[in-house]
Amino acid sequence: MKKAACPKNGPYIVMLKAEVNYLWCSCGLSQNQPYCDGSHKGTDFLPVKLSFDEPNYIKLCGCKKTKNPPYCDGSHHQD
Repeated sequence: MKKAACPKNGPYIVMLKAEVNYLWCSCGLSQNQPYCDGSHKGTDFLPVKLSFDEPNYIKLCGCKKTKNPPYCDGSHHQD
């Protein structure tokens, strides 16, 4: 698998808790989007670890085309 699946053509707007480790799915195969559930095993993809010191609302990429993983950069508009 060389190209990530596109589970959502837009961002996931999520509230992340302080001091909690999250793993963003980079392959697009997880059934728990936008978070990793281990579905990347056997692919070239790895999850991206996130954590913050304070609670934070962020936009996580849903199309998996971002140039700034795991954050949405609007790449879903470029098709």
